[in-house]
Amino acid sequence: MIAKEGFPFIVTAAVLFVVFLVFPKWLLVVLSLTCVVFFLIFFRDPERTVPPFENIAVSAADGKVVEIKDEELDGVSYKKVSVFMNVFNVHVNRMPVTGTVVKVEHRPGKFLAADKPESSMENEQNLIYVDSKYGRMIFKQVAGLVARRTVCYAKENELLQIGDRLGIIKFSSRVDHYFPADTFIVVSLNDHVKAGETVIARFEGVKEGEDS
Repeated sequence: MIAKEGFPFIVTAAVLFVVFLVFPKWLLVVLSLTCVVFFLIFFRDPERTVPPFENIAVSAADGKVVEIKDEELDGVSYKKVSVFMNVFNVHVNRMPVTGTVVKVEHRPGKFLAADKPESSMENEQNLIYVDSKYGRMIFKQVAGLVARRTVCYAKENELLQIGDRLGIIKFSSRVDHYFPADTFIVVSLNDHVKAGETVIARFEGVKEGEDS
């Protein structure tokens, strides 16, 4: 399966390949074919199987864990887990928990290299605020040095299930996960994770008075 955002890139590269094949410019033929293959790989959107466990959060992104820390955002303390995606990772993001999207906020900013900690606050980004049975969470799509386009599929007041497609970031970038402060993080720095499949956090259970 290919993410719909990839079709303009793939079709353009394929058309150029055919044109260069008809009017042979062999270097251009090779370059355009390489682009077709690259875009097919980059915009792949494989199906994922969510682990059959209770009280977990899965990674929103494929890539490497580059930051784990306690951090305040909007005056609230969270456990933060950041995942960096390189150009070879799947770039479709997935919902880490089941919850209702209460707000999607776009913040303009810089385009620093996304593996740098300062990019989390300074770069252009989408913030997706989610209410779940474990409390408020925020998932942040961060643009990078190459990635200048973040796409969020989620709509305000929409209920999404764990593992649902959340959006896509075009080319390498990062996703920051902000979990409640009492969340137990189960990954370590430099771990490689998969969106929708790798468990990155566990919760003690639902809040008092809510259903499990």
